[in-house]
Amino acid sequence: MIVHLVDAFTSRPFGGNPAAVCLLGEAQPDDAWMQQVAAELSQPATAFLAAGDGQRLRWFTPSQELHLCGNGTLATAHVLYETGQAGHDQVLSFSTRSGTLAAWREQERIWMDFPAAGLTESTPPPEALAALGLKRAEWFGRNDYEYVIQVSNPRLVEQARPDFGAIRQLPVTRVIVTAPGGEGADFTSRVFVPKVGLDEDQVTGSAHAVLGPMWATRQGKTQLTAIQASRRRGTVVIAVHDDRVHIGGSATILVTGELAAC
Repeated sequence: MIVHLVDAFTSRPFGGNPAAVCLLGEAQPDDAWMQQVAAELSQPATAFLAAGDGQRLRWFTPSQELHLCGNGTLATAHVLYETGQAGHDQVLSFSTRSGTLAAWREQERIWMDFPAAGLTESTPPPEALAALGLKRAEWFGRNDYEYVIQVSNPRLVEQARPDFGAIRQLPVTRVIVTAPGGEGADFTSRVFVPKVGLDEDQVTGSAHAVLGPMWATRQGKTQLTAIQASRRRGTVVIAVHDDRVHIGGSATILVTGELAAC
């Protein structure tokens, strides 16, 4: 069973968001085994791809399974293209817990087709601002899964000081802080998900299915570039199409090995 360690949403090693990709072939391991492997590899996401039509793709953090994962999907597609298991012009189709996800390659970038996620504007809860060490928000939106806090500039995004214990007490899974601009990009963000075992996610594809439509509306354009200002940093490109969001990025394979204990 071949395992690849991939840095996603970056063109350089040791940047972006790392993910492990396990190619299962015809093996059909149970959920507990996949969770044990993900915990052992201890990557932000470990993707498991089963062979056959309608390739089944699943993602696990070291502590639980994810419903949707951008960096794990990008890493998996990159492995298939780079190892010749998919033609460079081939559109990939993955069967996932969030439905069918498509991925395709254009030059050196891989694109993924995600469902757009909406937000409802609301008054920011004081405990959410306090959990990030912020004094105020320019705008606040939420859905059942996440809070999105907009601040005035990228410097405030970088200066956010998350209290992960306090974030775990909030009634959502993910908290995002974002601002317009930053390093020549249209917007900057950071993403915190301690409830799934990732205090700060390094570069989060699925978060841009929320942020892309939000900033497209604010900036009056559908093609955007984003910076996720984590310690490892990464670049995400976004194209908003009604209820779908195309999310693109580069990746690089760092390690290829064999999983001996099956």
